[in-house]
Amino acid sequence: MPPRPYRLGRSLTGLGLFATRPIKKKMRIAEYRGRRLGIDAALKAEKSGNRYLYEVNSKITIDGAKHGNLARYFNHSCNPNCDTFIRNKRVFIRTLRNIKPEEELTYDYGRDYLKNVIGLENCLCSRCRKRRKKMAAEARAKRARKAKRLANAAAKGKTKKSKTKKKAVKKDTKKRGTKR
Repeated sequence: MPPRPYRLGRSLTGLGLFATRPIKKKMRIAEYRGRRLGIDAALKAEKSGNRYLYEVNSKITIDGAKHGNLARYFNHSCNPNCDTFIRNKRVFIRTLRNIKPEEELTYDYGRDYLKNVIGLENCLCSRCRKRRKKMAAEARAKRARKAKRLANAAAKGKTKKSKTKKKAVKKDTKKRGTKR
């Protein structure tokens, strides 16, 4: 059996899997293994805080918390390079595109997991980090433009007030019949 094409390593979200050599597109690289749980046991495991549950269908959930299951270290990404598929009630992970060495292996955990466990604003994948960084830069630029606009308006406002005062004085003097 050839050695695994990935290694376990430190990532931004904790532990993750990284390619050790180039991996071809559509290559099956891992199986999500673990104890099979029924509905009641899966709900109990979820309430106890188990985050390594993979729902195969409405009746079967795989508990991947055992340390022998390396597939549990695939991290979430909104822009993944791997995908999961189910065959004969077994879960496999395959690549979606060619993967370069030292690239982190990720797949999309799904909207429910992202929303309920990770949190929509807490996703640390590269796509979400870039999106938040871009939004923060846009917000800073918008605040800077607004501050500049207010400063310009304040500077113009001083000159306008002085001009309007002069006009008011001229009008007032015209009414009285005096010249200035």
